[in-house]
Amino acid sequence: MPATCRIVAVSPGSALLAPAAALFDDYRVHYGHPADPDGTVAWLARQLTGAFRMFVALRDTPAGQPLGLISVVELPASLRLGTFWSVRDLYVAAAHRRGGVARALLGHAVAGARAAGALRVSLQTEPGNTSAQALYAAAGFRPVPDLDLLSLPLTTGL
Repeated sequence: MPATCRIVAVSPGSALLAPAAALFDDYRVHYGHPADPDGTVAWLARQLTGAFRMFVALRDTPAGQPLGLISVVELPASLRLGTFWSVRDLYVAAAHRRGGVARALLGHAVAGARAAGALRVSLQTEPGNTSAQALYAAAGFRPVPDLDLLSLPLTTGL
C-alpha cells in the first residue's frame, strides 16, 4: 500500500459517507450507469446498516480523499455452519491505479474475513477484466471448478 494512505471503514453516519459515495458513484459511471450522487448516498446509507461493509483507502492528509474502495458482504456458509465474505465491489480512482491501492484493499478485506472466522472469501469479475484477474490470482484466488453463476433478472436493464 502506498505509504501515504490508510484503510478505514465507512459507516452510515460518518463524515466518510459522502466522499465514499462520490467515489462509488464514479465506479457506477465507469460501468455505464448514469451518475446519481444523491441516490448513491441514500443507497449506501441503507446498505451499511446490515451485513454490507465498505472500506476506503485514504490519503493521510486533512482532506482524506478516497483513493479506492472495497465492499464486502458476510453471508452464511450453510453446509459448513459458518460464514464467508463476498467481495462485491473493488474500485480505485483512475489517478491512483497501479500503485498498490487495490492490493491493499483486497488484503484488508481478506484479513477482516480471517479475523471474523469466515471460511472463505469469494468474488466474481468479468471474463475480460484481465488486470483484476491478475490481482486476484496473485492474492491466491482460484476459479471454482464446475460452478456456473446463474441469475434471474427481476427488472429490465440487468
